[in-house]
Amino acid sequence: MAKKSKAKNKKASGVKSSKAKASRSDAGSKWPLERQVFFRPNRKKYVRKEIKDSGCVFCRAAEAAPSAETLCVFKSKYTQIVLNKFPYNNGHLLVLPLRHCGDLLKLSPDEYTDLHYMIRLAVEAINAVYQPTGLNIGLNHGSSAGAGIPDHLHYHIVPRWSGDVNFFPLIAKTKVVIETVEDSYKSFEEFFKGVES
Repeated sequence: MAKKSKAKNKKASGVKSSKAKASRSDAGSKWPLERQVFFRPNRKKYVRKEIKDSGCVFCRAAEAAPSAETLCVFKSKYTQIVLNKFPYNNGHLLVLPLRHCGDLLKLSPDEYTDLHYMIRLAVEAINAVYQPTGLNIGLNHGSSAGAGIPDHLHYHIVPRWSGDVNFFPLIAKTKVVIETVEDSYKSFEEFFKGVES
């Protein structure tokens, strides 16, 4: 009777059989495991903050006409819509004031209203071009909140699809984006052709 209860306790405590141990040691002998590698050396300098930008990249985009070089796809009187250079997902847009301002409370009423109208327009563009099943829309206000460029407000709008988070970003700290920023720009450019600024 005592032997039977000991056997039950071993099973309950999660003790593995010798077969399980053997299969684990077999897996270890097949190292390194085969895997695909996505090399993105151009991100290294960005991640390590080795690229010292002179001036504000958003202000440079604001001063120029919308173009693939600045990644600005549309401008209104007070606001611009720009593609994220390092997107989380295809179609990741930034919506930001033309004026260099890092504080939401320092926008004029006209700037504030236009900015939020343009967020709505950017959502319409993403829905038309990518048909996502969801969106992340957010503003990181200040450097301690995670803003990459804290002195120039910018809302992120990220298209989402069911199952778009796989093991890659969780384990490999890498996100696979299947479309180039240039291709995304062309898609949005088509949408914004018919929109009045």
